[in-house]
Amino acid sequence: MPPQPPHVDLSNPPKGPMRERMLSGQLYLASDPELTEMRLRARRLTREYNATTESQGPRRTEILRELLGEAGEGCFIEPMFQCDYGTFIRLGRGVFMNFGCVILDCAMVTIGDRTLLAPGVHIYAATHPLDTAQRGALWEYALPVTIGADVWIGGHATICPGVTIGDGAVIGAGAVVTRDVPAGAVVGGNPARPLRRDGRAETYSRYV
Repeated sequence: MPPQPPHVDLSNPPKGPMRERMLSGQLYLASDPELTEMRLRARRLTREYNATTESQGPRRTEILRELLGEAGEGCFIEPMFQCDYGTFIRLGRGVFMNFGCVILDCAMVTIGDRTLLAPGVHIYAATHPLDTAQRGALWEYALPVTIGADVWIGGHATICPGVTIGDGAVIGAGAVVTRDVPAGAVVGGNPARPLRRDGRAETYSRYV
């Protein structure tokens, strides 16, 4: 379960830029006009990207550079791809994302060099308060997700808010990652746990 943000007094809700609140892990309202416009921009750009064909490599690169906060050299995303803002996604060099990946980047999502995402991987920085009154009033919050270099994430794995995955880790297909994963670890399951037999890590290909 992600840590909860500071409580909001609903009788006297906070003022100020919601973008700053969102990026600092505080409760915010996604209906804020600036955030709404940013999401509409991302919808337009992802729609354009997903409509491209395999012969339009330069156009895909152009759209990614406009959509994302950073797109390292040689990174590639197979359509269909969806994200909330795009601006808060940082991809390192040679990152590969297969079909149907989703990133809810209401906080920073950073993916290191040469990391591979299988089809249907979902990364969620977005989350909601446990308090029903705050949730019902449409307050939400977000926690950053950091994925290191040379990580392999298996198909339909889910990475939850606030998680950090170390360099070289392997996440098994269908895993739900709710806690940090050390560098070089092999994890799988729901919730994700280390995969070991007789004190040795299982073979990667068994789980991904």
